[in-house]
Amino acid sequence: MHPTPAPGASLRVGYPGQLTATGTFIQFYDPDGTRHGIPTYPWRWAPKGLLTLRQLRARGLRPGGQSPTAQILWRRGKRVAYLYRADLALPKRQATPAQLTALAKALAARQTCAACGTVKSYCMPRSTGQCNDCATGGYR
Repeated sequence: MHPTPAPGASLRVGYPGQLTATGTFIQFYDPDGTRHGIPTYPWRWAPKGLLTLRQLRARGLRPGGQSPTAQILWRRGKRVAYLYRADLALPKRQATPAQLTALAKALAARQTCAACGTVKSYCMPRSTGQCNDCATGGYR
């Protein structure tokens, strides 16, 4: 079953071989994948059950090793978003306590000024390695 355009979008023929929905060319509608290699849909036309990486992450999922099932193309083919099957997605992995401890230590090291040794609420610029007070000479 192929998706249909949004309600109220009138389909009309643009130039030969292309459809337009309210002025937007639907040149990327290729549900069989004959032109683009994998099934391709225009913006907002992807069928239900296919999600982008960002949508998977928002639901607490990850692709789980599956290859992209389809793609969305827009902006004249310069932008692409790969689609994955939601039913094959796996839950996101949780960081172990050891990993969380290592991340906390690394963040603390990035927030510690090399010159005065104070811990700030921001990360030190890599160019100076110092807090803003020490870099500008305002800290005494």
